[in-house]
Amino acid sequence: MGVLCGLAAGVWLGAAEAPTKLVNSGLSPYAISLCMVAGVFTARWTLPTLLKGTRQVFADLNEHRHLIPVAILAGMLWAVANTLTVFAIRDVGLAIAFPLWNTNSLVGIFWGRVLFGELKGASGKNVAKVVLGATAIVVAAVLLGFSTIHGSGPQAGRAMSGVLAAAGASLLWGTMYIPYRKAYISGMNPLSFVTVFTAGELGAVLTLALSFDRTSTLSLVHSPTVRPMLFWLFLGGFVWVIGDIFQQYAAKYLGIGRGIPLSNTNQLWGLAWGALVFGELAHADAQHRLMVVAGSFVMILGALAVSTAIATEREHASTHEALQRECERYQLDYPRVLQAYRGVASTGFSSRRSWWDYLILICALGVFLWLGVQARVPQLGMNLAWTGVLTVVLVLTAVGCAWGLWKATKFS
Repeated sequence: MGVLCGLAAGVWLGAAEAPTKLVNSGLSPYAISLCMVAGVFTARWTLPTLLKGTRQVFADLNEHRHLIPVAILAGMLWAVANTLTVFAIRDVGLAIAFPLWNTNSLVGIFWGRVLFGELKGASGKNVAKVVLGATAIVVAAVLLGFSTIHGSGPQAGRAMSGVLAAAGASLLWGTMYIPYRKAYISGMNPLSFVTVFTAGELGAVLTLALSFDRTSTLSLVHSPTVRPMLFWLFLGGFVWVIGDIFQQYAAKYLGIGRGIPLSNTNQLWGLAWGALVFGELAHADAQHRLMVVAGSFVMILGALAVSTAIATEREHASTHEALQRECERYQLDYPRVLQAYRGVASTGFSSRRSWWDYLILICALGVFLWLGVQARVPQLGMNLAWTGVLTVVLVLTAVGCAWGLWKATKFS
């Protein structure tokens, strides 16, 4: 399930990058990030409510109160990183920025090994599979990124700031997975974690927007030219959350060293949207097309290597040691934490839905309907046939993976 969730995360996270093409619409990076995070906030409350109900979410949070500040901190890291990516896209383009921030998989492997003992006790073959596979995915991302470069480049004065912004996003996103892993080896449910996570990200991005771009931020709701674009940015945030939930389960069941590289196959799917839907390779020469083929092949090999690096008994023993340390530090019930970590559904929480669960779902739907009525199709050249095909792939991936999670773990 961890491997399937990691690959499904790649499909959805790649699709979520499509709305970033609005970065050239005149909106500031802070405003774009705030709108996307508002969509993320809506989704992070809606999906856990839909899948588990708020009774189970709040009971889980009450049991793991020591992790609430950790989840908020993770959300703050994500918000700053997301804002940096918008600056990077503006200054050097998505083609260069995407592979740069996807080096977060190597950052994740480092933190996973140092802090949580991941790969400790693993065979040399498995270590090689994970490290070389993750490196191959990064190399493939670079190849796919350069494959989309043709025509005029970014302004020379902004190139370095764009590269630094992408590198900063990579470091923050790689570090953000530390709270993820800490939460899951303490037995916290991923759906509960993301519910608190969103408080940190919304607070951080709102603070950034009001501190550095107050005028543009306050004009978002009032501007008649901006309002039609809000739906697409909200939708991008919603799509990103679905991918992130799958990524959370991948990090839980595989660890951050294996889970992040698999979810970073989003570069492949981001390229599919860029090339097939927006025609980004329509005028590319043979050399660039060859990079696409080579990069895609290398990324598939890297993902295959990581997904087949099955943990050995010795590696499982080091994971249990990490679980025991968390339980001793916070006086947690080890058998229960171990059950939660393995994905065994807990029977201690009420599964009854409350009236406010339905109110939350209705309010979220109302927000999207309100924005959708005002939305206009962006003035972007799009291939509607390929849009339909990739949308079907998105839906099938989500339904298949969600059904598997439900059958195997009841979203535990």
